[in-house]
Amino acid sequence: MQSGQVRSMIKVWDLLVRVFHWSLVGGFVLAYWTAENRLAALHVLLGYALCGLFALRIVWGFVGSRYARFSSFVFSPAETWQYVRSVREGHPRHYYGHNPAGALMVFALLAVAGGLFLTGMLTLGFIDFEGPFAGFANDVSDETSYLMHEIHEFLFDGALVLIPLHLLGVVSGSIQHKENLVRAMITGKKAAVEADAK
Repeated sequence: MQSGQVRSMIKVWDLLVRVFHWSLVGGFVLAYWTAENRLAALHVLLGYALCGLFALRIVWGFVGSRYARFSSFVFSPAETWQYVRSVREGHPRHYYGHNPAGALMVFALLAVAGGLFLTGMLTLGFIDFEGPFAGFANDVSDETSYLMHEIHEFLFDGALVLIPLHLLGVVSGSIQHKENLVRAMITGKKAAVEADAK
């Protein structure tokens, strides 16, 4: 965090954002475990629960609190590049919400999660004849059905690449800004230290 005295704590992450974040973490781990252990019924139930959470987060991204809204972390390419340069130089600008690099990661993770949920539902419908897409099972070829399954697995592998990068960004941001980002996602609060921080 840049120089300045800590004046107070400000609320950044509301309860819904925090519950979504940690539920997604736990749900992802359990979904992996159920898939690896062939617990299909539980895997499907987790999928439905995560789809519901995902849909709620998307809605909340438009109507939620200040830092939960997508509009609060959409940055221009110029501002994003400027932030990346400042990180490399060791003095990045402080943001209360997502910084430009973190915002890119959030959108990437949401896109992968959305793709996982959609292809999971399509796989369930086309191969297992269950769920909201079951009625279309006879309208698609076997090749298409199994392609959905392959894309589902590919997106999971993509998530396994993005998650360590996300964790690296959290550690890097915590060190450079001298703030505990994990604690902030638990308590919802960050220290207010800079009048012009975003």
